[in-house]
Amino acid sequence: MTARVKICGLREAAHLRAAAEAGAGYGGFVFFPKSPRNISIAAARTLAQAAPPGLAKVALVVNPDDALLDELMARVPLDMIQLHGGESPERVAEVRARTGLPVMKAVGLATAEDLRAIARFETVADQILVDAKPPPGAALPGGNAIAFDWELIAGRDWSRPWMLAGGLTPGNVAEAIRRTGAVQVDVSSGVESAPGLKDEALIRAFIAAARQA
Repeated sequence: MTARVKICGLREAAHLRAAAEAGAGYGGFVFFPKSPRNISIAAARTLAQAAPPGLAKVALVVNPDDALLDELMARVPLDMIQLHGGESPERVAEVRARTGLPVMKAVGLATAEDLRAIARFETVADQILVDAKPPPGAALPGGNAIAFDWELIAGRDWSRPWMLAGGLTPGNVAEAIRRTGAVQVDVSSGVESAPGLKDEALIRAFIAAARQA
């Protein structure tokens, strides 16, 4: 099975086109002011409206309030919400009901103990993003260019579709897929030439490596 790829943190039309042309399945927009990949709602609307059919448009939000969710739904044509904060299972269900969209919940892993958190969200989230847990004191909940020990999830399966994230690059994504069995992968910092600045060549290289794994 060919891995499905999500390019997250898109901010420019050229990078969105590069991702779509190379075969990405998802394009992610980050709505989190502390992130170098943060995008305004107006800019995201323009990008999302230009996205080609078949590219799922994902809004990454961190502990969003209802006002933000309502504004996103009113102004940006989205296909999925990605919750990347400390949302509870109850809040995940609320977001899913409020927006009417599928919800992907990010769960950070560092040790085997962290796997327990995935079970809490399997019944309420449509997908699980299995990511590296941010280091203590990190300003960002994701996009920190760090990986977790892939052996923690080798051979595991869950009742919901899941996506692998955390420190993936064009150089290691094929190995990550082989070692974890992931059929979906997510990248942000691994296809950047500087924080928040996507690189078209790296985007294409990542997608090619993932699809050939």
